[in-house]
Amino acid sequence: MERRWSKVEMWVPGSYLALVLAMQLWVTVAGDGFAGVWPLLATAPVSLLVLGLFGPAKGAAPADPGPEVVPHDGSEPPTPLPSEFPSVTDPLPADWTPDTSVAAEPGMGEILGFHGAILIGALVNAAAIWAFVRFLVRRRLGSAGLAAC
Repeated sequence: MERRWSKVEMWVPGSYLALVLAMQLWVTVAGDGFAGVWPLLATAPVSLLVLGLFGPAKGAAPADPGPEVVPHDGSEPPTPLPSEFPSVTDPLPADWTPDTSVAAEPGMGEILGFHGAILIGALVNAAAIWAFVRFLVRRRLGSAGLAAC
């Protein structure tokens, strides 16, 4: 006889994914700045545990030592203040706009952005929840089978 997945094994991770998708929809519709915290908190537990697996090894040297620090003794004179007024034709800082004609095509991370990161974290969490619930169901069925013998 073939064992089928129990309803709990499918409903718990499915409900979790539905909750995260509903929160994503709420963030998109509401547009509130604080609304994005809730999907982050919903995907954080397992995602933070998995993130620890990809950190640097203990005792590893930093990849970039950083810029060379030149000591400053403070004996240099301050830079002189401008003695002329800016020209009327000079652009004001508020009038400056970046040149977007040479902008690169956005990559996959830029397209997905916040929503993609949350959905990937939710899928990882749902897989972990599914594995944990399946372990618990098999353990319960295994102990019930031994008691019947």
